[in-house]
Amino acid sequence: MSKFIRSLAPLIVISLAACGSVSKSVASSSALATHKALSSATAVPSASASASATAIPATPVIDASYLAAELGGVEQAIRGLATRPAEYASLGQQQQQAYHLLESHPDWIPSVLNAVPASVRPAIQANLSAAQQIGTLNGVSSALPHWKIVAPPPPDSLMAYYEEAQQAYGVPWQYLAAINLIETNMGRIQGLSSAGAQGPMQFMPATWAFYGHGDVNNPHDAIMAAGRYLKAHGAPANMTHAVYAYNPSMLYVNAVALYAQQMFSDSRTFLAYYNWQVYVPTANGDRLLPEGFSG
Repeated sequence: MSKFIRSLAPLIVISLAACGSVSKSVASSSALATHKALSSATAVPSASASASATAIPATPVIDASYLAAELGGVEQAIRGLATRPAEYASLGQQQQQAYHLLESHPDWIPSVLNAVPASVRPAIQANLSAAQQIGTLNGVSSALPHWKIVAPPPPDSLMAYYEEAQQAYGVPWQYLAAINLIETNMGRIQGLSSAGAQGPMQFMPATWAFYGHGDVNNPHDAIMAAGRYLKAHGAPANMTHAVYAYNPSMLYVNAVALYAQQMFSDSRTFLAYYNWQVYVPTANGDRLLPEGFSG
């Protein structure tokens, strides 16, 4: 089960493999493509200002130093006690774009890691590593997938489903959220994987018939089924074994564990991951699939 999101460095990663299946495919969570000036804002001159007095805004130099300041600041804000819930939509997208840019300049990584605040350096290393694992697992796509991109359920609703599954089956909600992120970017992706997996947690029909109750495309039903499946395969005592059963690749297992680790360390990181968009890695660079896309 694994679709692939291409999100951060990984961009998101939706490696399309189904629960319990070995098939892999291409899509997004986690490889970067665009060099967008991360949060550079251009001031708009006031209508009342004299043309001769209008200052030309400086264009930031996008280099390792700039990116270290951008990424370090975003990661600190995500964990900031004063950060309001409404700010996470912007912060999550800034975070994702920053990692995409860093992934496209691997020679900057040592300088960026050396320059970012020590308090967020382990998180940045973990996110980079997770993205690289998913990128290696998925490869690139020769064509855009036949997906529909939709708005995910509200974060509070998803959290309630994760916690219900945790209560019922003992699977930490952080692992369920990490799988949901990698599989379909929190439910943004609707469509079959190359192996035939379906739903927000990517179940093969035969696996769903055994572990699923209700509708495979329903986020609540799918998350509960994922909890059931992981429990049957060793969770919570042996999450490595359980996640490997979900998608038999240690690249996948490592990526899930790294994303989950960030949410164990600070639950607010979930709100940033929740706002990652869907990117598909292609031979011509990563392509953003916006909400409303239908392939």
